[in-house]
Amino acid sequence: MKKVIKTAKAPSAIGPYSQAIQVGNLVYTSGQIPIDPSTGAFVEGGIKEQTRQALQNVKSILEEAGLMMSDVLKTTVFMADMKDFAEMNAVYAEFFTEPYPARSAVAVKTLPKGALVEIEVVAGK
Repeated sequence: MKKVIKTAKAPSAIGPYSQAIQVGNLVYTSGQIPIDPSTGAFVEGGIKEQTRQALQNVKSILEEAGLMMSDVLKTTVFMADMKDFAEMNAVYAEFFTEPYPARSAVAVKTLPKGALVEIEVVAGK
C-alpha cells in the first residue's frame, strides 16, 4: 500500500507528483531542487549552497516519514555541469556518514527552473 509523504518543510510539488511515496519500509523521494520552502525561491549562491538546500529538503521529507539521513540507501544526483562535482561532493559529505549510501551522479542538459543540482533518494530501515 502506498502512503504519500508531505511536509511544509520542503518545497511543495510543482506538478502532478508527490514529495515522496512510502511503500512498506521504503521511502522514495522525488528529486529535490534548491528551493527554500520558506520563500519559494532558489537559495542564493552556487553549487555548494544549492546542494545544501536540496539535501536539507530531502532531510525534511525523510523526517516527516520518521527517517533520518542515515537511513538513506541510494541517492541519485543530477547536475547541470560535472565540473561542479567536487564542490557538490564536499557538501554531500556533510550529510552522510559511513556506511555511505549507494550513489549515482550524472550530468544532464537542464534541470527544473535552471537548478544546478537535483537530488532524489531511496531510504528505509
